[in-house]
Amino acid sequence: MACYKTGARSRFMYGFRVHRGRKGEPKAFTWQEYRDLIVRARTQLGGPIVLVWDNLSVHLVPQMKEFITANEHWLTVFQLPSYAPDLNPQEGVWALVKRGLGNLAAINVDHLAKAVKRRLKKIQYRPHLIDGCLAGAGLIMDG
Repeated sequence: MACYKTGARSRFMYGFRVHRGRKGEPKAFTWQEYRDLIVRARTQLGGPIVLVWDNLSVHLVPQMKEFITANEHWLTVFQLPSYAPDLNPQEGVWALVKRGLGNLAAINVDHLAKAVKRRLKKIQYRPHLIDGCLAGAGLIMDG
């Protein structure tokens, strides 16, 4: 999550999952993991959340919609159009991650996961990079 609050530095929060192809192992985040990430963001940012996200199927499940409705006093969600990568700041974040991995010859999935986590952590501590991703999506407003 690329986060912006007027008067504060931009923040970047993320969760990470390595899919190993084991039977019964989820391939992607569950709606509960997204819910928990949103709650953590609210706690860390100390205020209401305006969430702008894409149409990933897990974002649209009934349980997530119920969570959003139950918390509308502090959570506002804007759904992006079906295909709008230019409006999604996460696309900029992934471009930064990929730029740093271009010449990596990973020896296994753990090596790749470690490299991706390292890149995400570097982005997390560089608010100007997060600002660039948010501004590129038109989500930072002056003053």
